[in-house]
Amino acid sequence: MTQFSLNALDQSAIVTNASPAQAVAETVALAEHLDTLGYSRFWLAEHHNTSSFAGAAPEILISHIAARTKNLSIGSGGIMLPHYSPLKVAEQFRMLAALAPGRIDLGLGRAPGGDMRTAAALQPGPKAWPPEVFPQQLEMLLQFLEDANGLSGQAGGFPDDHPYQGLHAQPMGDEQVPVWMLGSGGDGAIHAAQHGLPYVYAHFINPDNLDSALSAYRTHFKPSRQNQTPRVALAASVLVAETQEEADYFARPRNIWASQLMQNKAGRFPTLDEAQDWPVTPQDAPLLAQLEARSLTGTPDKVMTQLTAMVEAHKIDEIFALTLIPDLEARKRSYEWLAKAAGLQGQTSAPESLTAAQ
Repeated sequence: MTQFSLNALDQSAIVTNASPAQAVAETVALAEHLDTLGYSRFWLAEHHNTSSFAGAAPEILISHIAARTKNLSIGSGGIMLPHYSPLKVAEQFRMLAALAPGRIDLGLGRAPGGDMRTAAALQPGPKAWPPEVFPQQLEMLLQFLEDANGLSGQAGGFPDDHPYQGLHAQPMGDEQVPVWMLGSGGDGAIHAAQHGLPYVYAHFINPDNLDSALSAYRTHFKPSRQNQTPRVALAASVLVAETQEEADYFARPRNIWASQLMQNKAGRFPTLDEAQDWPVTPQDAPLLAQLEARSLTGTPDKVMTQLTAMVEAHKIDEIFALTLIPDLEARKRSYEWLAKAAGLQGQTSAPESLTAAQ
């Protein structure tokens, strides 16, 4: 059994031969499958105005998936708080916690999840909140959540003289909504540290800033009501198959798509067949090599060895595996192989092989 919690992150990737609605349906099917394998958390990303991902409203998808699963904690990876009212986010996640007590996570981000024009369109007024407002939004959200637990004044929630004292995020109650801070640079780490929140580092976005981000987080961490000590999770690009050849085959669409993203040309994800026939340009080649090097792709033993080494080197408490394969059955099998290698409860036998020929 691993010494870290194993979780999954999903983005509802849209494939060229499928619809956005199918991408969402596959996310739901994947969550139902992982619910039987022993994974701890299943988180959903937020993206806007993109042809690549269909996950634009994680709070709605969380509710649906929580109703169809029994064991997983379902959460946001994350809610992009600059777009929203802290009170409304508190109300949404208080409602989710009332519907699925003990199984709701609130992961927060400060990135726009889309371009600046889209960020402006998401606002109720004529202009998006500037980045410097984020700390105040975060503090207010935490105060609303504490207030909903019945805290007030010195104990938490709003100070006695705060203008929002007596304004409650319903439904109130004892259910806790754990709050996590996401990031791929230094700002998220500092916000997490200052508010005593657990920190999730997006290694799949920026693998190069991990050391400095974790150092900043641990150095500046202040104990809070939620956490007395730092807690770190790592979200990584992970793909597992029975053989290295099979893993490389399944990883190629992901790498092709990411190489296009790095050139501002990303669209839908290519199918497995399209990816194998993709005409690699001189611009693509070095990017593909870079992507292959930073992703954890291979046999169960190889990937688990890599994950364990990262956990030990960086003192990681939880791993979020993001597996992008434009084939639902292959994606399920990847998570099955990973669960078996990690010794998760619920995984009883090796998954059937799904070869390239199939």
